[in-house]
Amino acid sequence: MTYDYIIAGSGCAGLSLAMHMIHSGQFKDKNILLVDKESKSKNDRTWCFWETEAGLFESIVYKKWQQAWFHGEKYSGLLQLSPYTYKLIRGIDFYEHCYTILRKHKNFDVVTGNIEEIESNQHEAFVKIDGHKIHGRYIFNSILFEQPVMKKKEYYLLQHFKGFLIETAEPVFNPDEATLMDFRVDQQHGATFVYTMPFSPTKALVEYTLFTNELLQPAQYEEGLRNYIRQFVTVKDYKVKEEEFGVIPMTNYRFPTTRHNIIYIGTAGGQTKASSGYTFRFIQKHSAAIVAQLIKTGEPLPPQAPDEKKFHFYDSVLLNILHHKNHLGKKIFTDLFKKNKPQQVLRFLDNESSIKDELKIISSLPTLPFLKAALKQL
Repeated sequence: MTYDYIIAGSGCAGLSLAMHMIHSGQFKDKNILLVDKESKSKNDRTWCFWETEAGLFESIVYKKWQQAWFHGEKYSGLLQLSPYTYKLIRGIDFYEHCYTILRKHKNFDVVTGNIEEIESNQHEAFVKIDGHKIHGRYIFNSILFEQPVMKKKEYYLLQHFKGFLIETAEPVFNPDEATLMDFRVDQQHGATFVYTMPFSPTKALVEYTLFTNELLQPAQYEEGLRNYIRQFVTVKDYKVKEEEFGVIPMTNYRFPTTRHNIIYIGTAGGQTKASSGYTFRFIQKHSAAIVAQLIKTGEPLPPQAPDEKKFHFYDSVLLNILHHKNHLGKKIFTDLFKKNKPQQVLRFLDNESSIKDELKIISSLPTLPFLKAALKQL
């Protein structure tokens, strides 16, 4: 059997593309295969993002906030985000929601197996699953099989984080106020901050996060978390209900968009924001663009995003600084939020800012480091 579409990988990108296809109502006559090496049955991650309106996954948003704290270098501020809302979706809720919908659509086949190879040439496109070839007209691949090789002026940093979902004996959190970034922690390992997502007065997700070249030892993440909880949450009596750990690439490497009839999605398709690691909203916009193009032309490659080269340059400049002078991360993000309206910053991080926004933001950042980095990247 040859499928119309094969979606390789059922993480955020693969499942989001499937949901956008189903939501459009235009693919009922297509045979679609979704394959991954494992079933998604654990709460293995959370996604945080901001929107001005209700999105496709609004029904499973676990918590939302319209104000968030930023703590930086000699500056703390409670950011009023409206018209944006900061949202959090739990991994398990996302998976269960998507698979519940998929089971209602008989034109989708869901397979668990090890994807050994994905190939496309002028004659065929196929995935090899546990030794068996399965052909498809188009393959949407979100699997990053190996770290890409960097060229000159390209950087590959890691955003790595360890999170505790904690429950306290006494009410210590304001559930209406998230903490977007808290740089008051030790910066000995490089650009380091904590973000806190409170769900109730006694329950919150606390994430210890770094932008660096290398991972830490497991015990170092836990030490950072416990030190932060003791010093800034100021609580000793708490229980760790869940833990999560993740690594997100932050790179200006230009990931391929297609190879013959393979279309790359998710991080493998360059949908992770290079300078921040935010991915969820970029995946949604990319999925919507692919579906729109399929409906319009029958071909899945959407046109290049507006101003893509410009934002790639901005990201490259910041990555240059974080790669060579990682200790400046704390000051850069402090200046970004201290000297600009939060709405301008969020538009900028979403690649949706105006020239006016960008001039304001650029003028607020440390001049000499950014000028040197920009000249190197040109």
